[in-house]
Amino acid sequence: MNQILRKGRRIRKVKSKSPALQFTWDSLHRKKTALKRGSPFKRGVCTKVYTATPRKPNSAMRKVAKVRLSNGSEVIAYIPGEGHNLQEHSIVLLRGGRVKDLAGVRYHIVRGIYDTQGVDGRKRGRSLYGSKRPKK
Repeated sequence: MNQILRKGRRIRKVKSKSPALQFTWDSLHRKKTALKRGSPFKRGVCTKVYTATPRKPNSAMRKVAKVRLSNGSEVIAYIPGEGHNLQEHSIVLLRGGRVKDLAGVRYHIVRGIYDTQGVDGRKRGRSLYGSKRPKK
């Protein structure tokens, strides 16, 4: 009781699950500016597009890209859906959302925006994959 009276209880700082979306780069003053609630999306440029294998119980070739964001940070992002047209220097839009079975992948690439094409031939759940509604 004495310790609580002297020191009080400290509130634990909550760490962000997507740290690269939490700040912008102020190029005029050359410093990072923290955003209170972070941003929902960030634009970036692919520096490397490759495949990675998932953790132990799973087995596949997952498509990922190393992306340099507009705020200067470099992150690894997952490319969802079947097939993609991304290569080095492609401009992409990133959102949060980690991939559980890939180490260090905390972001998803948004399909159908900038240089990323939507998944073609997709009929269900099209919104997440940037596909237009097929003609009848």
